[in-house]
Amino acid sequence: MKIGSRQTVLSAAVLAALAALPVAPVALAQEGLMLEEVVVSARKRTEDLQDVGLSVSALTETEINRTFARDIRDLAFISPNLIFDDTSQGPGGNAALYIRGVGVADVEKNFDPAVGVEIDGLFIGANSGAILRSIDLASVEVLRGPQGTLFGRNTVGGTIRVERTQPTGELGGKVRVGYGDYDNYWYDGILNFGVTDNLAVKLSAARNNLRDGYYENVALGRDEGKIDYQSYGFNALWNATDNFELEYTYTNEETDQDTPPLLNVGQPDQLFCSGFNLCAPSVNLPTTGDRYKTSRVIYEPTTWTEFPLPDGIVVSSPDDLALNTDDATFDAETHIIEARWDITENLRMNYIYGRFETEETIVSNWTAEEPMLFGTDRPAEYEQQSHELRFTYDAGGALKLVAGVYDWQSEYDIRLRSWITFVVPGVVLDIPQYTHQETDSRAAFFEADYAFNDSWTLTVGGRYTKDEKLTRQRGNLPADADTDWSEFTPKVGLRFRLNDDAMLYATYSEGYRSGGYNGRVDSFESATIPYNPEFLENYEVGFKSEFGGGRFRLNGAYFYMDYKDKQEEIGLKSDGATGQRISVFNAATATMKGIELQGQALVSEGLTLAANFGYLDSEYDEFTFDSGFGIVDNSGLEFRRAPEYTGSISGTYEWDMAGGQAWIRGAFRFIDDLFVEQTNRAELKNGKQNYLDASINYQRGGATFSLFGRNLTDEDALAHGLNVSGLWSYATPVAPRTWGVEVVYDFGN
Repeated sequence: MKIGSRQTVLSAAVLAALAALPVAPVALAQEGLMLEEVVVSARKRTEDLQDVGLSVSALTETEINRTFARDIRDLAFISPNLIFDDTSQGPGGNAALYIRGVGVADVEKNFDPAVGVEIDGLFIGANSGAILRSIDLASVEVLRGPQGTLFGRNTVGGTIRVERTQPTGELGGKVRVGYGDYDNYWYDGILNFGVTDNLAVKLSAARNNLRDGYYENVALGRDEGKIDYQSYGFNALWNATDNFELEYTYTNEETDQDTPPLLNVGQPDQLFCSGFNLCAPSVNLPTTGDRYKTSRVIYEPTTWTEFPLPDGIVVSSPDDLALNTDDATFDAETHIIEARWDITENLRMNYIYGRFETEETIVSNWTAEEPMLFGTDRPAEYEQQSHELRFTYDAGGALKLVAGVYDWQSEYDIRLRSWITFVVPGVVLDIPQYTHQETDSRAAFFEADYAFNDSWTLTVGGRYTKDEKLTRQRGNLPADADTDWSEFTPKVGLRFRLNDDAMLYATYSEGYRSGGYNGRVDSFESATIPYNPEFLENYEVGFKSEFGGGRFRLNGAYFYMDYKDKQEEIGLKSDGATGQRISVFNAATATMKGIELQGQALVSEGLTLAANFGYLDSEYDEFTFDSGFGIVDNSGLEFRRAPEYTGSISGTYEWDMAGGQAWIRGAFRFIDDLFVEQTNRAELKNGKQNYLDASINYQRGGATFSLFGRNLTDEDALAHGLNVSGLWSYATPVAPRTWGVEVVYDFGN
């Protein structure tokens, strides 16, 4: 394989150095120094990371706190072959989450995710709301490859599991305040206390206010991109008996923000450039000449404002367009109830009920220019609730078993208005479309380990799932439809323990992403004909190892994945009033293979290093579909958000100073070339990316003082982009270089 940059060579060299550590550094081993044991629950039960026959990356609470992450996107460096961005297509954050080249980057909630995000056992079923804030986190785990057995549908790429801290029952807590550039201030805190000997409570609250935003709007003469996030939560843990405990968690989140800024990167072969002179100066710059400058102005029609929607297209004049100055909003509520019952010494029951609701408002000018050629108003509501009943058996013998049942329901409503001014000169076409969709899903699952002896362990698992989906369209295009699917996803694995410090494993697993109905439609057929589930088969061999008396850790895996009936959301020209549509087709088959390495070293008493490296070879075997204007063959395209190489290296050096403890931390991450959009447009491609974060910290007593910087290399790569059916392309960049100061005070602990 060809390595295309010095940074990639560096990442590979770092891992090679870690792999070589048993030879030289062992000679200078210090008595008693060992890496911290990492306990994960990637298989719905607690295990040492080094005993799990699965590709998993994990961060502990201490490591999370030292990253100064604002949300879980900032923790993406922990895993190879992981790309995590915000599409900026809606309020509150819309996840573009890809593992091993598998993922989804669309704002519409009728498109199920391909990588799962789970918080405290609750699976988040939509991309909106999946960019979780990094407040009060106890652990983060990245599970790579399909997780269909234990986590179910829509985890074909993998799963990110997040756990928050539990109430301690002791009086104490933590307060954090900070300030950074772009007039960004934040504060959050938790308070633990005991109500009785058996009832513990934790209260939490947070605010993060980015008051300037990262952008300059040159059309309006002001900063743009402000985000004001606030949340509060309540968490109670009741130890009813020695064998039974009940936990309830409530979280309320509110976000008021500017409509996320966009950039016009239109090219000469697109209509808005050739017909309206909205042309970017090159494939690397937007029309404004700077990726942090936008010229977007948002207007909306005033011809009607009340619902229900009209039955057809409303025709009005550009004089009826008025400037929109409202904030975009995203509000969410989460309820989680978990019961844990040790039925016997060997048998445990877990029941988890979860409810997640969101409500959002946003008015957008997708043209990203002052001319309002294509705009939308998209108020939407989403709610899901789920029940999981799970039993775990472990008698310390040959057999260990997890089995359970799962029930899921979700509803999604969007009252979409699209206004188009480019089709008929001097006329605004105001197009209403109401979409209501429902999902009911039920499943039964199990996964069992059987140890033949101290060396060999067999894993067998399976999950049967039945999905039912309903769609209802009103407004410009009335239509109704429903259908169902049922699938079985198996897993087989074998582990061989060479000795106490080394293990080999091989795994075969399957995952599937549910079928569904299009939400943005232009005909009765596109509204009522469903797309079918997609399937992924994963073959994986790997190793886990520790050496040097527990001071060095090196894990690795080789995987081969076969993708069938792959769903592709495709922007197409349309005979409808908008001139474009986005529809999903089971259009592709594909093959992905790659290598992943992760290393960690406790070099000395104060110095810890960690590194990872990912190689990914992904290609379409076939990618053809009927556009309505003929058969299109995209088989030669590259996968989006699937860089050939990814890697990171981080290090922390600690020492005693002035009656306290000081440390410095640095982290470097490399991402190879990638396209952020499916059609491989040159204006929507990133070159090689290099990110550097660093911090200086001092702790004394309960207080910690920090100065930190993120993206110190000032990368301005694209976080997202879309070629809109040959009309124009828009994009949004990653956050620029930022710095901040922060003070954390722990008390009563």
